[in-house]
Amino acid sequence: MTRPHAEQPPSACPAHAGAPPAVSLDGPGFQVDPHALYRAMRRDHGPVVPVELPGGVPAWLVVGYRELHRVTSDGELFPRDVGLWNQWPHIPDDWPLLPMVGRPLPSIYFTAGEEHRRHVRMVVPALEGADPFEIRGHCEQLADRLVDAVCGRGTADLVADFCEPLPVLVLARLVGFPDAEGEDIAGVLKDLADGGPGAQNAHRRFAEHMARLVAAKRTAPGDDVTSRMLAFPEAFTDEEYTLDLMAVTAAGHLTTADWLGNSLRLMLTEDAFADSMAGGRRSVSEATTEVLWEDAPTQILAGRWAVRDTRLGGQQIRAGDMLLLGLGAANTDPLIRQGDRGAHGGAGAHLAFSHGEYRCPFPAQEIAEIIVRTGIEVLLDRLPDLELAVPAGELVRRPSAFLRGTTSLPVRFTPVRTTGDLS
Repeated sequence: MTRPHAEQPPSACPAHAGAPPAVSLDGPGFQVDPHALYRAMRRDHGPVVPVELPGGVPAWLVVGYRELHRVTSDGELFPRDVGLWNQWPHIPDDWPLLPMVGRPLPSIYFTAGEEHRRHVRMVVPALEGADPFEIRGHCEQLADRLVDAVCGRGTADLVADFCEPLPVLVLARLVGFPDAEGEDIAGVLKDLADGGPGAQNAHRRFAEHMARLVAAKRTAPGDDVTSRMLAFPEAFTDEEYTLDLMAVTAAGHLTTADWLGNSLRLMLTEDAFADSMAGGRRSVSEATTEVLWEDAPTQILAGRWAVRDTRLGGQQIRAGDMLLLGLGAANTDPLIRQGDRGAHGGAGAHLAFSHGEYRCPFPAQEIAEIIVRTGIEVLLDRLPDLELAVPAGELVRRPSAFLRGTTSLPVRFTPVRTTGDLS
């Protein structure tokens, strides 16, 4: 898609014409207490909030559970088709959110309608082919390896030493990489997630890894996601295979790492989950579910684009307007809560994985859940007296309105011996 030369957004952008002043999706409030911000948004604007992104770019943030359910259920009116965006003339090539919002690309994540469904038909069965018992076995072995690297020290940063590397190492095995290459991909994805000066180079290296994997599996297929994708009867290009593998791995990496980190943080800081730290399996399950409702890794997801003028939550939405999915806000919508914290009306009703045609595929959700719960169980079995090494108030959240994670999780524990099995 070609775009006109980027210009500054007009002083009264069409998306918010006649609306109350837009809310800036920036500032420390999203690190400290995003739910307080969501409450203020509902009070001042209702379930659909005019927001301003970097550079004065307008969008709508859907914070109402029912409104978000409507948007994600209606793929005809609100498709994930970034090519519809009416702000392209005002978006410079170096806009900081461009990697997240995306451009039209032939992948499962950046296509819409029948083209999206074509990719789903290939990718979802390839993910479903992964045996849950085998995934758990990979996770146990790799989690033990990560614990072995720190268990003799008596201290660790659970984010850097465990939560960030574990998901990508498991995913790398599942798509077909040898472990040595999986470790390099873990570094690449960390550089991508940090969004610093090395992010563009990391994206290039990531694509090169996946392109080499596609070529290798075409020559020597195995029992892995890539080989099952290549065996699918419909025709796809190498670019499509590469982009789909990048989407599956990248989307599963940071969200699973943050789900794991946020669950451990909850179990280390709240008395209600203290028995988890003594090996209580029931509380591990409860903690991971609680996080999906209260502290979901993806707080805001981009996005959907309106096909035509419509009304939503009392707001006038114009054709081509971008709607951001406020997953974290919708999960705490008072209209669906039943008073007490934790009374969620069913664990499966949360929107942490989005909803509708473009949601996170169910097999991917299952893989993430196995990684998170198995990882925590291995960690607590190996290091049963884990405790925070700093006051809970000193833990720092990632500075993002979109992603909810802890930058580090320092812990101490009684040193223990390694498993002696680093294979």
